[in-house]
Amino acid sequence: MKKMKKSLMTAVSAGVAIAMLAGCSTTNNGGAGNEAAGNSGGAGSGEKVTLNIFQFKVEIADAMNRLKADYEKEHPNVTLNIETMGGGADYGAGLKAKFASGQEPDIFNNGGNADLTTWVDKLEDLSGEPWQSDVIDTAKEGITSGGKNYGLPMGIEGYGLLYNKDLFAKAGIDTPPKTLTELKAAVEKLKAADITPFANGYQEWWVLGNHTFNVALADQEDPAAFIQSMNEKKGDLAGNKVVGDWFNLFDLMIQNSNKNPLTTDYNTQVTLFASGKAAMMQQGNWTQVQIDGITPDMNIGVLPMPIDDSEKSGNIFVGVPNYWVVNKNAKNKQAAKDFLNWLATSETGKRYTVEEFKFIPALKSIEVTDEKVLGAIANDIMAYSKDGKTSGWYFNQMPEGLPQEVGAEMQAYVAGKSSKEQMLKNIQTKWGTFAK
Repeated sequence: MKKMKKSLMTAVSAGVAIAMLAGCSTTNNGGAGNEAAGNSGGAGSGEKVTLNIFQFKVEIADAMNRLKADYEKEHPNVTLNIETMGGGADYGAGLKAKFASGQEPDIFNNGGNADLTTWVDKLEDLSGEPWQSDVIDTAKEGITSGGKNYGLPMGIEGYGLLYNKDLFAKAGIDTPPKTLTELKAAVEKLKAADITPFANGYQEWWVLGNHTFNVALADQEDPAAFIQSMNEKKGDLAGNKVVGDWFNLFDLMIQNSNKNPLTTDYNTQVTLFASGKAAMMQQGNWTQVQIDGITPDMNIGVLPMPIDDSEKSGNIFVGVPNYWVVNKNAKNKQAAKDFLNWLATSETGKRYTVEEFKFIPALKSIEVTDEKVLGAIANDIMAYSKDGKTSGWYFNQMPEGLPQEVGAEMQAYVAGKSSKEQMLKNIQTKWGTFAK
């Protein structure tokens, strides 16, 4: 098992804010139906069990298929039925449809915080599982309620502006931009070299409503207090200086984009960037596997998303994207717990987390020393974390359903159908409606 230095993991954990990331299209990764649904045996009981897993990260769909084969080889009495839904599709809506139709999965994903509040009555308490002591402390916060912990963190992720170092060099950009002034100058040099500055996948609501809008939240002096004020209908978007400055970055990205960003989905965005047709894209280390598949060993790095020239504006954004959780009403509940325990504690499970999924581990026992294992993006994210240059993921603290509406309002602004004032007014109104 390859290892990551403990000091580095400590630095990463210090920068973590718990969060949610949405995923894309739908994939069914095989497995028999639920013919053994009435069987409550565990993975080691010898009884035939079909374990239904519903997960949202399309980036690991192929790796999950390989994991399925390895797990079933080690546990011949268990069949994994893995279904992936995310990215352009609404995983939350899909999950609710599963429960409404009586096709409840045994294991699924939860984003923590507001998402935990929505689903907590359906979740098994995992506080007593053997891997709990191995989870870094800050990765537990978003999935803990009433003193109970309900999930295993998938890993740690970070995002900012991924950039093509070779295209930057071609444009004569010698120093990676860290401030808004420097980013604007870099954009002008890229355009002068006939290079498209940004690949924007604005067809996806989550690119906007989660990650882009999070910049306006995370750059607040006290992000959690600001969100609380909005939830209490006391806050104001239009009069907030940070929100106003945030448009500096948003407008820069819109005005220097690939063609038709509103019809560009996640996969197309990543392809544009990975094939060298744009110099930057707003994404994170979850794209490493896809980028590698298009351009192996691509010379890339991570930039902050500055809204001004302040020090905080030079941070990237780090959090836990999602958690593995167990349906407390699952007939295969023990088998589900056994699977998560295998994923967290076995050498095979740990290898998949790091080498196949390319996740920055949220478990203290998993260490990585080989920089090539996780890839260039994750290495940059860990370097930012070590230097204390990270901010959190706060979009998951917004009321459930609101980020989708924020994304829609931002899409209207990108399309020129709404002004800045109207966009903020509409988001303010919807925030008040969604707040409880």
